[in-house]
Amino acid sequence: MRKFFSRPWHIVVMVLPALVLFLVMVIYPIGIVVVHSFSQWDGINPMIFTGLDNYRRLFDDHIFYVALKNGALFALVLLVLQIPLATILALSVLNTGRRTRRFLRISYFIPTVLSVTVVCQLWLSAYNAENGLINQLFEMLGMDYRQDWLSGSTTAIFAIAIVNMWQYMGYQFIMLFSAAHAVPGDYYEAAVLDGCSRTKAHLYITIPLLQETYKYSLIIAITGGLNAFSNMYIMTGGGPGYDTYTLTYLMHRAAFRMGQYGYGSTVATVLVLQCLLVSLIINRLVAREQIVYT
Repeated sequence: MRKFFSRPWHIVVMVLPALVLFLVMVIYPIGIVVVHSFSQWDGINPMIFTGLDNYRRLFDDHIFYVALKNGALFALVLLVLQIPLATILALSVLNTGRRTRRFLRISYFIPTVLSVTVVCQLWLSAYNAENGLINQLFEMLGMDYRQDWLSGSTTAIFAIAIVNMWQYMGYQFIMLFSAAHAVPGDYYEAAVLDGCSRTKAHLYITIPLLQETYKYSLIIAITGGLNAFSNMYIMTGGGPGYDTYTLTYLMHRAAFRMGQYGYGSTVATVLVLQCLLVSLIINRLVAREQIVYT
């Protein structure tokens, strides 16, 4: 095997299929979108090159800045709630017995495999202003705090972000649990001998050793928030007004509702650059050295 991989052309033969697939499925579509972003095109008639007109229009559009803000708020909710909760769940399951651990792993991951439509309909019922579960809970607690969660300009984006956080927390949980489960037990035994509690062992041993996993968790959470679309499309249709628009929703509106594929491609290009910038920053700042257990 070493002799096989010592020859450069053998390596090229092994890598080439994956490289070609990546170029065709990822790089080429992105390139096409970037080219279309400099044009005016309705999907039927020939494209008309317009230079930077679409970008000037985008940066002059107040909806663009609303979408940027909503994407940032969506990502912030995932960052502040999803990753810490997934960490707590992963570490708590790590300390349970085998049967309990298997049951909890399946239970926490179930929302992830559900259809986003089913999840949104479930939470639409919970958010109902008249007889929704959340308002009923406030009433049971004696609190006069009834809210129309999806109609308020300040609450709608957070309410939708909570839905996304709940559904996809299973991904974060599985990643963090698998990484924590891979930490050698000798580390914990040494900590216990030194008088360290289980909580402190996780705080000073497990969590620092999960920095490589946290890097991917951060990328998934932040880019997932910036790319959010399905939940607001089903639950609010972008409303009230434009209060739950994100860049993805703005792109969908321009391309598929208004038939302005050039402008939609411009929004998509900005979104790709935004996600790429976030990924580069996280890769630069977090876990620059891979941890190897010895």
